[in-house]
Amino acid sequence: MLQQVERIRKTRTFFLDKIRTLSTEEWNLIPPGYSNNIVWNVGHMIAAQQGICYVRAGLPVVTDEDFYHAYKPGSRPTSFTGPEEIEQIKALFFSTLLQLEKDVQQGIFHHYTSWTSRYDITVSTIQEAMDLLMHHEGYHAGIISGIKYCITK
Repeated sequence: MLQQVERIRKTRTFFLDKIRTLSTEEWNLIPPGYSNNIVWNVGHMIAAQQGICYVRAGLPVVTDEDFYHAYKPGSRPTSFTGPEEIEQIKALFFSTLLQLEKDVQQGIFHHYTSWTSRYDITVSTIQEAMDLLMHHEGYHAGIISGIKYCITK
């Protein structure tokens, strides 16, 4: 499972590097045809990790509860996000992954509750959760790439 965490870390590092030159305004833009922005997608990836790995295991999220609810599935961007908050989100993007790695090593996910995702994938273990998380990360990285293309073309 630690190999999966490392893959997620590498993926996050790669695509965050691809958007590092974007301005705060560009992080907040919602292009025509999209229902969210880059800020929301990055925040959502963090919140999804919390939900898929921690909440489904009966554990509390390691982020602030307000942050989790602002970016969980079904949420949408509601206001402009300033540069300080964007920097906090970037930091959480990696600190939550580091915490996940530590928690996997400590074996805290032993009470994982089986559930079926919107993709009709049954997830019964933290291993399967991390497999789904990899898929989810790739999906949102693709959305972010599309948004970047729309706002920089």
